Amino acid sequence: MRLMRAFQSALKIVNRSRRAYIVLNLVYYGLIICAMIYVSSNRSLQHLLRETARTEFAQGSLAPIGDAYLRGHSLRAVALTFGVNLIVGSFVCITLPSLAVPFSGLLTGVCRAVLWGLIFSPPAVTLSWRGMIVGSLIALLILLEGQGYVLAMFGAYVQGKTFLFPQTVGATSRRQDYRRGLTDCMRLYLLVVLVLAIAAVYEVAIVALLIAKYR
Repeated sequence: MRLMRAFQSALKIVNRSRRAYIVLNLVYYGLIICAMIYVSSNRSLQHLLRETARTEFAQGSLAPIGDAYLRGHSLRAVALTFGVNLIVGSFVCITLPSLAVPFSGLLTGVCRAVLWGLIFSPPAVTLSWRGMIVGSLIALLILLEGQGYVLAMFGAYVQGKTFLFPQTVGATSRRQDYRRGLTDCMRLYLLVVLVLAIAAVYEVAIVALLIAKYR
């Protein structure tokens, strides 16, 4: 019951600033599409970025996740993927900077959207049904995981707006408006956690499918 009320509270925050939430979605996914279109004429950049990503998963900071995928340790892979996306991708890179400098975490989210578009841009022509299915699976992953980051960006927006424009929430002091903005941001993290958890399970499933296909 308490959890349900917490979800309802988070959804009320989204509804209260619905226009900003919609704009963030349009910007985030729009930048992914624009980056995909751009890199379609500059595949060398995509190859470089993909090679860098492979190195990170093989030998770099993401090696534990890559190892869990290759060894078929699904639960470990889900936990690591979820943890990295939530703690590093959302809180450290988006929320934490915004607590120090309002809205600054939005820039990180924008950069991630562009990077995703550059890396995941599909070939100009997909000739096989299998290729189209794989492309659709990856597109759904981008949509799901991206929504987690959009919600984190939205939380940073709400926190920054409350701090800079306290009259919008009826706050009467800087300390009160900062605390109110932080509270709303943390409430929204319930949605971030839910979406990123679903995305992590889905990501591990499709990666396992692709590994089985190409092994």
